[in-house]
This record gives sequence, structure tokens and C-alpha cells, in this order.
Amino acid sequence: MNKPICHVVAAGENYGLDFMPGEQDYIIGVDGGFQYLTQENIPVDLVIGDFDTLQYVPEHSNVVKLPPEKDDTDMRAAIQEGIGKGYEIFRIYCGTGGRIEHTIANLQLLAELAEGGRQGFLFDRECVITAIKNAEMWFPQSAAGYLSVFAHSGKAEGVFLKGVKYKLTDAVLTDTWALGVSNEFMGEEASVSVRKGTLLVVFPRAALDGISVCGRR
Repeated sequence: MNKPICHVVAAGENYGLDFMPGEQDYIIGVDGGFQYLTQENIPVDLVIGDFDTLQYVPEHSNVVKLPPEKDDTDMRAAIQEGIGKGYEIFRIYCGTGGRIEHTIANLQLLAELAEGGRQGFLFDRECVITAIKNAEMWFPQSAAGYLSVFAHSGKAEGVFLKGVKYKLTDAVLTDTWALGVSNEFMGEEASVSVRKGTLLVVFPRAALDGISVCGRR
């Protein structure tokens, strides 16, 4: 996780902005997310949105005002800005807990990022959600708590879960059966991999440090 990170803060429920941006990181406030960032005195590089939540356009040197009627969500437009800046890792805050349709849209964004060989992490109150496609994800020995995996593509083939309470070997998961819910870390290095397809992976926020993701060869 040494690459620069694009931190994107939306206008959903704020469960805590517990990040310290590095020098090469990029901070985007999406509509009401700008207010969350200013309240925490976190410098903002870009403010974007249609500002239906804030009800005003912030005074900032770098503002992108979007039309209220559009095909993309404000969040997807923000992610595209980050991609345009060359970022490959995105941490999305305050993107859950509000309107459920926006949460679902953000889950789809995680899959879209994985499709493009990038990595997105969506922060909820106690967990982080990410997506991997045709890839493997490793967790350190210190990881503790619950781990869940769900097929996001219609079918995910060649799924392996190692170093966890309930192991899987070359399994097939579908998006109509939650076989991978509520697994547990066991105090050893663990991994999730999928040979063909996309998985949503849910794990505790405390387990984020030390993870790594690699595309399968």
C-alpha cells in the first residue's frame, strides 16, 4: 500500500475521517463531503458535485460543478477525476449509511475500479469493502474479526479462501447465494483469490494495514 492514494469523501454518514494524507495523496470533497473535510481541517485538493446537499457552491480554488441531471453519480465523477490524475488506489469515506441506492452505486464503483486494474476501498462504520477481479488478496497475521466474500459478477469461479476458519478450494460463488458470508480470521496469514470473476470482500477496518492485492498471472 505504498502507492499514492486518492481519498474521496462523500456526503453520506460520517463514521470518522481517520486518515493522514501523504504528500503525494489527493483529497476530493464530493458535495457535502467538503464540509466534513473542513470540519477536520483536512486540506482539500478538489471539490466536485451538483451541490444539492450543501445547497451552495463552496469558495475553493478548484471546484467542478456538475449538472443535477446526469448519467454519472457525483462519486463516479470524482473517481474519474482521480483516475485522470493517475491514481490507482482510492479510499472512499462517507459513501454508505445514507440513501441505499448511493451505497449500491458505490459498491458497483468498487467493481468498476477492479475491472480497470485499480483498487477501491469503501469505508463503513466498522468495516471496509473492496472488490477484486481475477486477483488475490492477502491479509497479515494480525487481522482479526469477520471476513466475508460475495460474488459480484454473476458467477465467480476458482475461489480460494486460505488461513481462515472456513476454507474454500476452487469453489464457485454466485450472486444469488451468500456462501462466503461471516468467515473468521484465525491469527495466521490469510488470503482470498478468484480465478475468474469479481468478488466483493468485506473485512474489519483495523485489518486494512498490511493487506496486499495482486492480479493473478
